[in-house]
Parts: sequence; structure tokens; C-alpha cells
Amino acid sequence: MSGGFDRRRHRLADNRWFEDLTIGERFAIPSRTVTEAHFAAFQTVSADNHPIHYDVEYCRERGYPAPLAHGFQILCFTAAGAGTFAHAIGDALYPMLEIAALTPQRTTGIVSIAVTVHNQRGELVLTGEQKYLLRKRDPGLNPAQ
Repeated sequence: MSGGFDRRRHRLADNRWFEDLTIGERFAIPSRTVTEAHFAAFQTVSADNHPIHYDVEYCRERGYPAPLAHGFQILCFTAAGAGTFAHAIGDALYPMLEIAALTPQRTTGIVSIAVTVHNQRGELVLTGEQKYLLRKRDPGLNPAQ
């Protein structure tokens, strides 16, 4: 990985103090499409086995077209760290993703990502690698498409 750790590279917003915040100020959290995988994962973690959360027929019998998300599951999407608020008040962990390798294939390519997490003292607390398989652009398409 190139360069040393510099936590200033993680700032998505200027660091702010209590006195810098104002009532009514908003911090958006990215939207999410909740899938069956989210339902299954939450059911596993919460041990909530009520059929309204996973049984399609049970839901349809009660007038719902599909399972309903558990209230706590929706609450989890409001975690301060899921949006920009944690960045504005000074987060203590600094994750970084860096492209480590690009491996072209015929119609796809593999993107290898080196992952690090440093703490507020600049100490490396986690390292790893992620790989993503991406399609290549169709050579007949305009690059802007």
C-alpha cells in the first residue's frame, strides 16, 4: 500500500464541537434497499421468529404482500455511524480502502482492495483484503454511458 497512514484523509467533514451544532441541522444517511438477506440476517441476530417477518403466506393471509421489517431492524439504519454525523463529531476508527490490484479478464476484471483500519492514535488495528468481480464496459458503448 502506498503512503503512510494519515487520518486527515478520512475527513468527510470538518471536525466540529458541541457548540458548532445547531438545532434543526440534518445529517443524511444513504438510502438502502432492504432485501431478504437483511431480513434473514436480522432474524438470526435478534432471534425474533415471529412469522410476520419471514413467512410470505402468513403475511398474505393478513393482507400484507410480503414480510414486514422488524422495528428494531429499521432502527439500526439510523445508527450515527451510518451517515455523516459521526464524521462531523470526530470518529475514532479510520477505515481505508485502497485498490491494490486490477486483474483484467476477457469480459470482467477483478479489483483487489487492501483494507486497513487505524485507531485515533494511528495504530493499525485491522488489515485485510476484499475482491470484487466487475464487468468490463462493452467496447461498442460510448464511455460516458
